Amino acid sequence: MEKSKNSGNTKKTKTRKIKAKLLSTYYGNPIKDMKLVCVTGTTGKIEVANYVHEILKATGQPVAILASDDQIKMGALHKFLSTAWKAGANYVVVTAPAKSLEKDVFLDLPVHVAAITNYVPASLSDEKPADYAMAESTLFNMNPDYVVLNRDDANYPDFADFAGREGTLTYGSDRFSNIQIVRSKLYKKGAEAELAIGNTSFTVATFLTGEPVVSYMAAAAAIADALHITPEKIAEGIGNYDPEGLTTPEI
Repeated sequence: MEKSKNSGNTKKTKTRKIKAKLLSTYYGNPIKDMKLVCVTGTTGKIEVANYVHEILKATGQPVAILASDDQIKMGALHKFLSTAWKAGANYVVVTAPAKSLEKDVFLDLPVHVAAITNYVPASLSDEKPADYAMAESTLFNMNPDYVVLNRDDANYPDFADFAGREGTLTYGSDRFSNIQIVRSKLYKKGAEAELAIGNTSFTVATFLTGEPVVSYMAAAAAIADALHITPEKIAEGIGNYDPEGLTTPEI
């Protein structure tokens, strides 16, 4: 039975590889001229992706975003990449729900940054952390240039082995985090946090509310640090995010 199951998985992978190659050829392989940033996790994907989108805009970089909690199909992703390329984007920021990863939607695409927000099971029937990590591995095993992980997440040990070819960054209140949350404050209509990258401390603020938002801002800062963006532009971009005035996808 195990052999039959493995054979079935191998056949599916081959079929998806063929489909990915056909789609890439049809659309002219637009990703070769852009850098792909993928954000996954059970919560916060959309917020983090939009923060990164605004941070890149603050630097003057042409950037496109496709952010959704729903499954993104391979054909729709390649079409989006083509549209982004035609619009002149240098970066594309895309959310990667587990269901999309299980379908190998990002197969054979060069991933510049792969980031995970957290693993928060909604019910007892949800996947165990190790099983969820296995699903996520389809993204992190694609040899991304940089990997960004949440050191504060209770299930961090299940993801700690993921690593980027050029570097791995962690974020959180833990003192060993590369991007450390030094302190934070919540308001009725927003939140702010002091972050530290090495010996540099800076403040970020957002109109989003709730304690998880602090972690989302830190995640975006870690991704931006991997993109070699300055703290000043990180703070500017995070502050610019207006969830009420945004529709996705945006190019």
